[in-house]
Amino acid sequence: MKFKLSLFLFCLIPTLLAAGWLAPVQPPKPFGAVPSERQLRWHELELYGFVHFTTNTFTDKEWGYGDEDPKIFAPTDFSADQIVTSLKAGGLKGVILTAKHHDGFCLWPTKTTEHNISRSPWRKGAGDVVKEFADACRRHGMKFGVYLSPWDRNNAKYGKPEYVEIYRQQLRELMTNYGELFEIWHDGANGGDGFYGGARERRKIDKTSYYDWPTTWNLVRQLQPNAVVFSDAGPDIRWVGNEKGIAGDPCWTTINGEHIYPGQEGVEKQLNSGDRHGSVWRPAECDVSIRPGWFWHEAQNDKVKTPEQLKNLYFASVGRGASFLLNVPPDRRGRIHENDAKSLREFGDWLRQTFAINLAKGAKAKASNVRGNDKQFAAAKVLDADRFSFWATDDDVTTAELELDLGAEKTFNVVRVRENIKLGHRVDEFAVDVWTDGQWKEFGKAVGIGAQRLLRGQPVTTRKVRLRITKAAANPCISEFSLFAEK
Repeated sequence: MKFKLSLFLFCLIPTLLAAGWLAPVQPPKPFGAVPSERQLRWHELELYGFVHFTTNTFTDKEWGYGDEDPKIFAPTDFSADQIVTSLKAGGLKGVILTAKHHDGFCLWPTKTTEHNISRSPWRKGAGDVVKEFADACRRHGMKFGVYLSPWDRNNAKYGKPEYVEIYRQQLRELMTNYGELFEIWHDGANGGDGFYGGARERRKIDKTSYYDWPTTWNLVRQLQPNAVVFSDAGPDIRWVGNEKGIAGDPCWTTINGEHIYPGQEGVEKQLNSGDRHGSVWRPAECDVSIRPGWFWHEAQNDKVKTPEQLKNLYFASVGRGASFLLNVPPDRRGRIHENDAKSLREFGDWLRQTFAINLAKGAKAKASNVRGNDKQFAAAKVLDADRFSFWATDDDVTTAELELDLGAEKTFNVVRVRENIKLGHRVDEFAVDVWTDGQWKEFGKAVGIGAQRLLRGQPVTTRKVRLRITKAAANPCISEFSLFAEK
């Protein structure tokens, strides 16, 4: 009789669900600002490269004045493949090329100015650095993007309305002739002294209005709808507020950036940390050069950042939910110098080896609360390969614990925690504990999770690990809880 009743109820459930009498457990509603599809794709990259290569490489300057003779651009052994593969060996997933720096020299045969690569002797005036990079990136499975400096110290029309249209035409050429771009990069270096077609004077612009950035960004949306746009304040990705490659701790992915414009001074702290309850999703990008300068200088060949320094920067950027944009400048040959390539390769080996094995894989997971006691939100969801499946609690539960039994003692020193950011940035504070000598001992804690949070400490050996959500603005939605051992 008991069996027949159970069978009857089991068979009845689909009917009740179809009739709406038994409502399925609904996922949590999004909290606050959430990322766009293009921002979600960008979050997956984490680490990519910057390439500064122009006449400055041959004049030994950081900022060219704009009066450089195009004939000085003459790399002796240029190889986009060598540059791209060197960056890929470092674990980088894309390349942003400086198509034009402040000196105004364009690395493609633009129709907008004679100050471009066609006036150089390289490739007998028929070369196109942008094309060679774009092609190399696609050959080697790397994303490709461009940086076009808004400031142009060569152009005689800079500071006048006519220049803004010239700038947009340069963007049109880049966005229509070189395939899909993953990022369009602008900065706040706007105005100052320059050649300006022979005027040799100082020009000042109104940074708040001169470029009419919304119109330019609308152009990007039309021609490259999948590309994220970077500037000091977005609209997709924000500057981290320094050129050290270090994000704030915490570094919130949200910000109130409606009144921040490219080149604005005094907002570095806000950009570095973000705003916990900011109105827009605008994560930070951490830019830094592998050398003291952004361009190659022979005197800096022995000042390349070591693999250990790159590791620390990785934890201070990617480890805080931001991206890591590492500049690696080619030398006068048109290749990545051996010292830079060696440091990149060793860092890349460490990165791949460290995160190759998730020591939490196969663990048994249990939680203090599961949303509606529904398996679609079970604790085990933090262990699968789906970045957006997640463990969730009931709406009114904002503090909770999740415990992993690893099945055997394992040694690790890096913990990775991720939220399902499609539902917003929900967790304010958390801690990780390890079971040691019959009691829980704190391994580490942090403020904020978001897209990713890495905790790095001394190696510990344990069978059980615990995640404690100690404060949250909305019920937690945790998509990953992983353990790794540095190699």
